[in-house]
Amino acid sequence: MTEENRSVVEEARRAKLDELRAAGIEPFGYSFKRTFTAASAMAAYDDAMGDEGPEVAAAGRLVSYRRQGKTAFAHLEDVSGRLQLYFRQDALGAGWGLVQLLDLDDHVGVHGKLFRTRTGEITVRVTGVELLAKSLRPLPRGKTQVTDAGETVTFGGLADSEVRYRQRYADLAVHSEVREVFRLRARAVSWLRRFLDERAFLEVETPILQPLYGGAAARPFVTHHNALDMPLYLRIADELYLKRLLVGGLERVYEIGHDFRNEGMDRTHNPEFTMLECYQAYADYRDMMDLTEAMVSGLVEHCCGTLRLERDDDVLDFAPPWPRVSFVEGVRLRSGLDVCEATDAEMRERLVRTGVTTEEAATFSGGKLQDEMFQAFLEPHLVQPTFVVDYPLALSPLAKPHRADPRLTERFELFVQGREIANAFSELNDPDDQRRRFEDQAQQRADGDDEAQPYDADYIRALEYGMPPAGGMGLGVDRLLMVLTGLPSIRDVILFPAMRPE
Repeated sequence: MTEENRSVVEEARRAKLDELRAAGIEPFGYSFKRTFTAASAMAAYDDAMGDEGPEVAAAGRLVSYRRQGKTAFAHLEDVSGRLQLYFRQDALGAGWGLVQLLDLDDHVGVHGKLFRTRTGEITVRVTGVELLAKSLRPLPRGKTQVTDAGETVTFGGLADSEVRYRQRYADLAVHSEVREVFRLRARAVSWLRRFLDERAFLEVETPILQPLYGGAAARPFVTHHNALDMPLYLRIADELYLKRLLVGGLERVYEIGHDFRNEGMDRTHNPEFTMLECYQAYADYRDMMDLTEAMVSGLVEHCCGTLRLERDDDVLDFAPPWPRVSFVEGVRLRSGLDVCEATDAEMRERLVRTGVTTEEAATFSGGKLQDEMFQAFLEPHLVQPTFVVDYPLALSPLAKPHRADPRLTERFELFVQGREIANAFSELNDPDDQRRRFEDQAQQRADGDDEAQPYDADYIRALEYGMPPAGGMGLGVDRLLMVLTGLPSIRDVILFPAMRPE
């Protein structure tokens, strides 16, 4: 920021910065030996101690600050909460000069004994103060007011969601509830790891930069490796590398990491997102359904304390068992068409009746057309946790054919509130069948589907060594966090979502 763009408040703070340095006070400290957090300090005080509570050293950001003559009161906020500070000129001596140059949002460290004020608040009587970081730009806190109905209303402040996503650091600093979202996220990911670890799954790491992308229908991000003089792709899924590990004898593996898809952004899509993928040898999609049901219901109860969540106008019940709906039958009941038997023309005509333009419908064919039928007719009605099972073959190039119906595959997806949360298969382990699927996908690419799966010769080679029967599942961590928190956008649960340049 240039000097011409600074506000009056920012100029005043920089003037104080100059005063501090002129007085020999370093405005940006190196460290501070904290002995108590705000919460532990308050817990350490007992009223029987009177004015001689324990000596504490606390550090944090000033979230309130007011001076009155030769005294000042402030509130210090750290990761655990807030603690009141009381400054007196006669107790601080030369340190009083520093107190006079403090501003709201400065980071400080203080020493002093605890006592309780006449208003009943546990407070530090400060006898030593250090400036740890001078705030040169005021945080957009806004002002709060309590209405006659007892509600607290904030005026101004950081309210614009675009600004909050772009300046997440400021959003976190002024909104304690946002900090809680990301603490919950950390707890959730830790619980997912523990759930799989306890079931003998091995956490592994597979390449993010890949010579050939695969494992999903999506467009990749492309980069170039200078030393090898070759293109590389940011992975769109972990699947094909994790299944190579099954070939190598690691029977239960999982990875929690970032995937990248070069596609549009909306409230459920971010180009960089977190996936959990797990694979289990000698299992099928029914086993993975049971695993997913136990994992997700257990996580909901762990994070929310209940299996019933009120979200928007819905009460979501995560108590197992969850409904299981056939893809083909579910679409047929709502559209009147069997997507495995209907012609492309019949499905296009049915989509046009829902509002899809004739021109757009003409671009759909094969599996893409079946998927559009599903999205139009069945997906919006999947509000409660529901498994959609047995997908058409064209939609699942990496899943085993259904043992009872060769038109279908052994695949399920978990939906909640009309959004896909998880996807799973009985994994295809026949290398010749997989080769034919890849060749079909290659033809779809040649016909204009730029999201079709590329042909992966090395993966075919791995299958030829022999991959045991296996079940695999991928779970969208960000979307699941949206359910746990009740937040409406994927950007609300990602610390630094993708944004257009300012």
